[in-house]
Amino acid sequence: MDENKERGKGKLEEIGGSVKKNLGNLTGNERMEAEGKADQMQGQGRQEVAKGVGQAKGGLEELKGNVKQGLGNLTGNEQTQAEGKADELKGEARKKFNS
Repeated sequence: MDENKERGKGKLEEIGGSVKKNLGNLTGNERMEAEGKADQMQGQGRQEVAKGVGQAKGGLEELKGNVKQGLGNLTGNEQTQAEGKADELKGEARKKFNS
């Protein structure tokens, strides 16, 4: 799952639901208003799920980086150490973006 794509789809769904809800409210159409509210909430939920996926991926990247750094330290391989640090930082950034 591409969490960024899912977050975008969720945001569009949320906005569409908000428009539909407000239109239903303006026209007195309770069914449209309720459907819009449901769409809005579904979009928000989709965004939260995508954030959770991003958090998990970030945690795995961080772990991978830590392991790689440790291996680099044990073997004295500076390239492996650097790659591990890069993976760790990438994971931290992904987690922060999805918080």
